[in-house]
Amino acid sequence: MNRRKFLGATAAGVGVSLMPRAATAAEGELGARVRGYLDRALDAGSPSVVCGAIRGARRHVAGAARSGPAPGGRTVFQLGSIGKTLTATALAREVCAGRVRLDSPLVLPPAFPVPRKGPRRITLADLATHTSGLPRLPPNLLEHADPYDPYAHYSLDDLAAGLAETALSTEPGSAYEYSNLGYGLLGQALAFDGVDALLRRRVAVPLRLADTTTTLRPDMASRKAVGHLAGEPVPDWHDRVLSGAGTSMFSTADDMLRYLDAQLRPERSPLRDAIELTQRPHFTVDQNLRIGLGWSIHALPGGRSITWHNGGTGGFSTCAAFNRRNMTAVVMMVNTFSEQTDSALRPVDALTLGLLAELDEA
Repeated sequence: MNRRKFLGATAAGVGVSLMPRAATAAEGELGARVRGYLDRALDAGSPSVVCGAIRGARRHVAGAARSGPAPGGRTVFQLGSIGKTLTATALAREVCAGRVRLDSPLVLPPAFPVPRKGPRRITLADLATHTSGLPRLPPNLLEHADPYDPYAHYSLDDLAAGLAETALSTEPGSAYEYSNLGYGLLGQALAFDGVDALLRRRVAVPLRLADTTTTLRPDMASRKAVGHLAGEPVPDWHDRVLSGAGTSMFSTADDMLRYLDAQLRPERSPLRDAIELTQRPHFTVDQNLRIGLGWSIHALPGGRSITWHNGGTGGFSTCAAFNRRNMTAVVMMVNTFSEQTDSALRPVDALTLGLLAELDEA
């Protein structure tokens, strides 16, 4: 693949935009549905796939592989931009505790100039809803980037220099434009040079997401799937500066099901108020799409709506979606990079949303 094309496609991550084989008796109906979608993911070119589903009180996690052992609920994948919803939850916790407001302006140390356009400053809500006017990536990110680990070289000094070159495309709060840079800055605004520790302390630990982290422990490394691009193994992504965008986070299907269960039943969670705040619409793009804090809320025909986010790095693609009204949720993780086209969703997104639709209709 052309280096520049690969850099542009992968470093931007994946943003939200806008579905069986017979099972054993032990799997049950939910397992049979999951199994059919695992087969479809392999048919679409994934080396391996793991999928978890919730329907009411039932849970099921299963994996499949083209060769070798199938991944399971504890297999580690890179999560990608689904990690933005954890950063949004950390913001919501600060808001609920009264330490910041959603309309608080973005404040960074003096060496980091915050771009402006028009009379209103960028707020934390603008960053969390992708309405800041910031570009998708810093203007100086890709020039010296490793195409297979594009954020690894980027330092706080680079960020300061990049912000000085950054122009807003729209006035803050006026239009939706997906931005990894915006979420990276949100993380830095919440915990300057300490984003990863903040996410562990304020989100992962309270929700018991033991394997959701930017730092691989030795036991996690032994359980990690190998990422692929065009059938070839590729390295994981690393990011010390913009990690609030989810660029370097790892997780498992078991952790993501636990996370989705908290989204479906926030009243049972220690983060109830924060979770409710993230799911509340804070910006309306059009009649079919509203933006929460991190989450996208899509209206579908028949009055149904889903809340979801997807993610991707250079070697992994993920998607998580849920419907609180029907108490259904799905997460799917594959160890290959894939790209959305103008005419079709990535396979992992189409399959996740398709399985969720089946569970809603069952």
